[in-house]
Amino acid sequence: MADASYVPPRVWTWENENGGQFGGINRPTAGARFDKPLPVGKHPFQLYSLATPNGVKVTILFEELLALGIKEAGYDAFLIDIMAGDQFGSGFVGINPNSKIPALVDRSDGVEIPVFESGAILLYLAEKFNAFIPAEPARRAQCLSWLFWQVGSGPYLGGGFGHFYAYAPEKYQYPIDRFAMEVKRQLDMLNQHLANNTYICGDDYTIADMAIWPWYGALVEGKIYDAAEFLQVDSYQHVVRWSSQIGQREAVQRGKMVNRTWGELSGQLRNRHDASDFELRTQDKLEASE
Repeated sequence: MADASYVPPRVWTWENENGGQFGGINRPTAGARFDKPLPVGKHPFQLYSLATPNGVKVTILFEELLALGIKEAGYDAFLIDIMAGDQFGSGFVGINPNSKIPALVDRSDGVEIPVFESGAILLYLAEKFNAFIPAEPARRAQCLSWLFWQVGSGPYLGGGFGHFYAYAPEKYQYPIDRFAMEVKRQLDMLNQHLANNTYICGDDYTIADMAIWPWYGALVEGKIYDAAEFLQVDSYQHVVRWSSQIGQREAVQRGKMVNRTWGELSGQLRNRHDASDFELRTQDKLEASE
């Protein structure tokens, strides 16, 4: 159990870092910490990201748009190493004052339009290309409801359960129990919904699936937090079925490789500038050529 003797002070003060995997980069202040311009590639869209669940949402959508033959969705994806603090460079903060990945710049119309927050980027691109978002009002409302459900619920999974179960410097029962209960409630809700729906929005594969899959799909497949047994993820059979179905899509398989710096080297495409990069510039090939 947590230390019951702790009494919060009248005024909180920051003590350099509080430990844990991300303790060294977190501060209670915003803004740039150093000058560093962002690189710019050749395509209409410039993405600055990392293959965390929030980053994967966007690269999946880009690859799905390109798979539809929408050449105007060409993009460059530059790696932002959050453990090295790249997100606090002046260039990145200039397009995302919140210093979180992903961040996007749309240069397609001759002006630079920055977009940050993964849900906002999904909605922006889906509307721009009129793809993966329903047009009919009721179905559109359903899609947006699930998209924003993920945006609101994801922090309970990542910043709540994931932090206290996997990343906190010490394990305490109360926060783990609190957030495990909420995550299991979310999984149960998804499981009930997917019992009668092929995708999140019925028969239509949408940005709602792309938002939810990198978080909850990865969870039921045992790919984040090493918590599959703890949460009994196999019991959510409809979520497991849906997750497997999404994961088999070729665009999804490509999207989850982009800006990835861990796992098998053949599955890491740290920077993406061309469709051929998936064949020619994965990390195993780059290291073999050195």
